[in-house]
Amino acid sequence: MKPVKSIKPVKSIKPIKPNKKSGEGIARQVAALPWRLTDRLEIMLVSSRQTRRWIIPKGWPMAGRAAFGAAAIEALEEAGLLGVIDETPFGRFTYAKTFSRGRSAACEVDVFPLRVIRQRRDWPEKGERETRWFGAEEAAANVSDPELGALIARFADSRRA
Repeated sequence: MKPVKSIKPVKSIKPIKPNKKSGEGIARQVAALPWRLTDRLEIMLVSSRQTRRWIIPKGWPMAGRAAFGAAAIEALEEAGLLGVIDETPFGRFTYAKTFSRGRSAACEVDVFPLRVIRQRRDWPEKGERETRWFGAEEAAANVSDPELGALIARFADSRRA
C-alpha cells in the first residue's frame, strides 16, 4: 500500500482518452474505494456530477501514472480524500458510461481500496459533488450500479474475515 500524500492537482497530467480501448472494445477506468473504520466499516460515496447518482471516485487512467496513483488522484479531486491506497485492485466492475453528446461506451473499472486518513476542507470538485460516509451495507445498496454494489459487499466481507 502506498500512502497518498497531499497531492496538488497537476494540469499537465493527461488522461488517457476514452477511445483508447482494451480488450474487446471496452474502455478502462480506475477508481478508489474510500473506506474507514469507526465503530463499523464505512465507505465514502460521491455523487455523479450530472445525474447525482451515488458512485465512487473514478476516472480515466493518466499517462505517466500507475493505475493506483490515478485512482488516488481521482479521490483527491472528487472528494478531497487523502490516505493509503492499495497498489493492487480489489476487483473490477463494468458499467455503461454516457458521454455529453448522448453516446455511451462499456467501461471496465479497476477498483483500488483507499484507507482514508483525512478529508481536506477544500478540493477541486467540492462545489460539483456531494460526499457522504455510509455503512458498508448501506453503501452497497445505494450505489447506482449493481456490480459496484456487489464489489462493495465483497470488500466488506473481506474486512470481517
